[in-house]
Amino acid sequence: MSSITSTMHTATYDNLLAVYRSTSILSILAGIAGVLVLRSTVRALRRKLKTTSLRGPPGTHPIFGASKDLFEAPDTGEIFETWAEEYGAAYEVPTSFGGKKIMLCDPRALSHYYAAGNMDILPCPFHLPLDTQFGRGILWSHGEDHKRQRKSLSPAFSHAALRKLAHVFYNCAHKTKAGWDALIDLSGGETAIIEIQDWMNHISLDTIGIFSAFDTSAKQSFLDIAVVLFADVFPVFSYIPVSCVQSLVDMQETLSGVAKKLLERMEKEKKEGVVDGREDKSIIGVLIKGTEAEGGRHVTPEEVLSSMKELLLAGYITTSNSLTWALVELARNPDNQSKLRDELLALTLPYLDAVVHESLRIHPPLTDFVRVATEDDVIPLSEPVITKSGQAINSISVARGTKIGLPLACINRSTAIWGPDAKVFRPERWLEKDGIPKKAQDVQGYRHLLTFADGPRNCLGKGFAVSEIKAVLSVLVKNFVFEMRDGPNTQIELCRGILPRPRIVGEEGSAMPLRVTRYEGF
Repeated sequence: MSSITSTMHTATYDNLLAVYRSTSILSILAGIAGVLVLRSTVRALRRKLKTTSLRGPPGTHPIFGASKDLFEAPDTGEIFETWAEEYGAAYEVPTSFGGKKIMLCDPRALSHYYAAGNMDILPCPFHLPLDTQFGRGILWSHGEDHKRQRKSLSPAFSHAALRKLAHVFYNCAHKTKAGWDALIDLSGGETAIIEIQDWMNHISLDTIGIFSAFDTSAKQSFLDIAVVLFADVFPVFSYIPVSCVQSLVDMQETLSGVAKKLLERMEKEKKEGVVDGREDKSIIGVLIKGTEAEGGRHVTPEEVLSSMKELLLAGYITTSNSLTWALVELARNPDNQSKLRDELLALTLPYLDAVVHESLRIHPPLTDFVRVATEDDVIPLSEPVITKSGQAINSISVARGTKIGLPLACINRSTAIWGPDAKVFRPERWLEKDGIPKKAQDVQGYRHLLTFADGPRNCLGKGFAVSEIKAVLSVLVKNFVFEMRDGPNTQIELCRGILPRPRIVGEEGSAMPLRVTRYEGF
């Protein structure tokens, strides 16, 4: 009997101890959660009190605000411009869970933002898996790490380095020409329907089959969209294995394999003396040399691999997209195409430069992004805006931690900045004396465009991209005539992938077939 009683006492004690321990753990967790909520509340209240209260569009979703509409829209530029016309060049947009961001569509405000340097990159919703799988290369690094890596990479993108790469661009373009000649011969005539998107992918990254790992142009489910929007506020959601997360994993695996092979080949050639003592100015060579540098320019081997993956991804996606858009615009505008071909055959290049920059203006690969204020600031405006209280102001106050949105496509195509023909593909504007309006000249980006952003985090590879696009177009336009597959009235829509891409209405994925005819007018 005493044994049974002892056993019961022991069991009761163990149960009480378990309850005590669980209660303690729950109390600790509740306390931590309470502190985090209190801190977030205090920060949000501070931002609200110190940030100008601006007008803006209402939220269309009780949880996601306007974020869901923006995420589902293939082209956010038109939405942001419509809001700017209604609410002014600076306005608030409601985001998920009661948050907000301030959109800047004002050239003076943008110039201040880029010059002040007090905004930092805001991690994307999937920054945790990106950090884990891609590493902290130049695209995701911050502060001094970013400055050090950028300084190490700069020699690879100098004018001298780009001149040495010119033959690579032309070789890739001539490979494509040979492939298209073969397709036309197989068609039995002088014309063939060619899916140019795939070919531009192969030009941008000369590794057959790598694009299949990146094709996220399929229609996204509500679960995919919800996970992205939730992850913007609660980063742990970025680990839920929906299709967009799996695409990031596939990207990382593919790019890791490519980057490691390139590194191994470079190191092998160096050991075998293939380089023969010459200084390697290629991007990979400069990255590897950075691991041997002393002082502030040193980069670690892990940063080299991370930067290689990031640059392969960023350069591949953006340049292939820009090349596709340039050919589409030339196919839609045959007079511009003929004028460009005549110039190329006459060995003059001003119009080529105009065509390339007009295409980059209308179709920036990245349509918008968000930064976060690292300190309190006052942002000047070129024209007054009306606050929620009805007051006209010429500057806005933003508190540390405020999200600032930069609508690149909106700025590039704004009729308020570029004039009434802002949305028209008209390369001549780059050659005319007064072709660039005064307000557009106030935009401080490369060639008055925000396609490559501006400031200390502007696109390091802009010269690389422009040189490649020019080389490819000069070869292809000189040798082929491009037409829309279904005639001048062919309908084009944007499909949402990693970046918005054009496709013919009714096509699957991001297919962009054009009618390509061999040019015989030499």
